[in-house]
Amino acid sequence: MATKTEMTVNELVGMIERRELGLPEMQRPYVWRATRVRDLLDSLYRGYPSGTILLWESDKKVAQRKIAVEQDTSPVTNNHLLLLDGQQRLTSLAAVIRGTLVSVRGRKKPIDLLFNLEHPDKLDFFTEVHEEGPDDINGNERAEDEIDSSEDELQKRFNRMTFVVATKKLARLPQWVKVSDFFKSDSDTIFLKQAGVRGYDDPNHDRYQKRLAALRNIRKYSYRIDVLERKLSYEEVTDIYVRVNSLGAKLRSSDLALAQITAKWSGSLGKFEEFQNELRRDGFNLDLGSVLLRNLVTFATGQSRFQTVGSLKQEALQESWEKSCRGMQYALNFMRNNVGIESPALLASPLVLLTVSYFGYKHNYVFSPNESEEFRRWVLLANAKGRYSRGSSETLLDQDLRILREGKSAKELMERLQQQVGSLRITPDELKGRNQNSALFKTMFLAFRASGAKDWRSNLTISINNKGNQDKLQFHHIFPRAVLKDRLRGSYTARDAARLADDIANLSFISGKTNRQLGKEMPHDYISKHIQEAGPSMFEAQCIPTEKRFLGPDQYKEFLTERRRRLAIRLNEFLHGPDGSDA
Repeated sequence: MATKTEMTVNELVGMIERRELGLPEMQRPYVWRATRVRDLLDSLYRGYPSGTILLWESDKKVAQRKIAVEQDTSPVTNNHLLLLDGQQRLTSLAAVIRGTLVSVRGRKKPIDLLFNLEHPDKLDFFTEVHEEGPDDINGNERAEDEIDSSEDELQKRFNRMTFVVATKKLARLPQWVKVSDFFKSDSDTIFLKQAGVRGYDDPNHDRYQKRLAALRNIRKYSYRIDVLERKLSYEEVTDIYVRVNSLGAKLRSSDLALAQITAKWSGSLGKFEEFQNELRRDGFNLDLGSVLLRNLVTFATGQSRFQTVGSLKQEALQESWEKSCRGMQYALNFMRNNVGIESPALLASPLVLLTVSYFGYKHNYVFSPNESEEFRRWVLLANAKGRYSRGSSETLLDQDLRILREGKSAKELMERLQQQVGSLRITPDELKGRNQNSALFKTMFLAFRASGAKDWRSNLTISINNKGNQDKLQFHHIFPRAVLKDRLRGSYTARDAARLADDIANLSFISGKTNRQLGKEMPHDYISKHIQEAGPSMFEAQCIPTEKRFLGPDQYKEFLTERRRRLAIRLNEFLHGPDGSDA
């Protein structure tokens, strides 16, 4: 069934570069984060086992997807080897060793890693280091040099690590080597000089050189290769791929479903990705598997689980795909124009799009004003309450799809939501302990925007679509995070202090430039100053107390309590109307 051989990392990366390794369309796209690549490099540096590579040698013409790194553009002379297992590892290694960009979720970016020449002799290993959470509503992190927190403890952890994801500050330190730059060079001299080594008699010369040699030896790391024989059919290979990846739970169910679908419907991946790219250009970057393929299954079967994919024929898949595309287009138009949600960043879960899509389909896209308004309100409440972010999301989604499949309306959806969450009103206690990852944080933005909230300096209406470093929307800690962490450290653990500083009631929405200008300034200073210049309306639009008794350095808890009270009132007005009732 399979032959066994071995190849070095260097050989495998060269085969990718020369396009001698292909990627069948059953494969999922490249998805690894830089921290995962860092951990892979760390394992190879230590000589730890790193799994096997599974290839298929085939003379058949097989539909393929592009590998996520740049490849040689010369004509392909041999592309009979297809990569079945090991794509994420080899793509990562090719990007790092060759220093090329990698395509991840529609964006091209480098994988910048640093190697620590001063790592401890006894290697410590950390699987994650969180420098800060995201600082804009899209989930993007601010530039490292804009982060408003002390980095002493973080720096100590970095110094104990062998590889880290690059930051500007670390890259400027002499003991940190840019990994991709190192692999592009055959000489250690420049890196030794950068580290301050001035000659052979330098006490660090031999130690650093041995470590650089070990780093370079990553290219000689030998992978065991299993090669499936030529006589196997695409369907048999797909079955092997699904079984191999199911055993180790390395792939999501949507990835395995994609493999099964492409085995039955050759060339379908191109259609899926074309539609995905079309939606991305319109501002909705949706996951192919968990959203678009799940929507396809919903239209084919009336439920969302992928277990039924194996029983679907090609004709049913094709017909359902066309219907699901129409449904998703309706869903996005409804979200943008009727609900005011113009980006998936404002969704507690993208699964709500499947319910909207199926709702439109089951009603033949014809609604009365009352039906449309009732459904709009359900969407807002389901999003605010995190309907598909609690418990088993598939089970909850299937409950709602069943309601629609049976021809029922938004009224029944609302009743099901109320059974799940109890009261549909927002209470101050419900806001306690929530942060920027909460569904209510996204609804808070929608409510502020509906109230005409603007940036405190530029007077631009807050918008997720503002462009440029100056005006791009960020969330702002009203009481500066770094100052709070220092003040709270005596009474709380570092983790609890950070959580309290990140409380949703301490967050507001302003532009990047305003955020940077405020820096670590305390609210009793900048709010008073702004009110003298422009009045309190800018802060009132975001439910921020402006009374001095809430803004002093020792009044943080009183500030949180008061702002939660005001936030609950505003959210209920936004979700339920001026009287804030459930009716």
